[in-house]
Amino acid sequence: MSDANVRIPEEARDRLAAIAAAEGLSLRAYLARLAETLLTPAERAERAAKALAALKEWTGYAPSAAEQSALDRELDRRLAQVTPR
Repeated sequence: MSDANVRIPEEARDRLAAIAAAEGLSLRAYLARLAETLLTPAERAERAAKALAALKEWTGYAPSAAEQSALDRELDRRLAQVTPR
């Protein structure tokens, strides 16, 4: 396995290193685990499509694009209320 150099601000590196250390991992191991667990945009879209298909199959509910957009906006609004920026 080859290594890669990634340039990020020192503060970001230190924060990631502290998070990794708190979990008993090296920064390298933490970043590798993080990369394995995050989804690409295509993977997220595929999972969303599967979730919508399951929702329709289980409940018969198939939200329109407008309903999905409204629900997304409502979720964003609620997350903004509880998520510090």
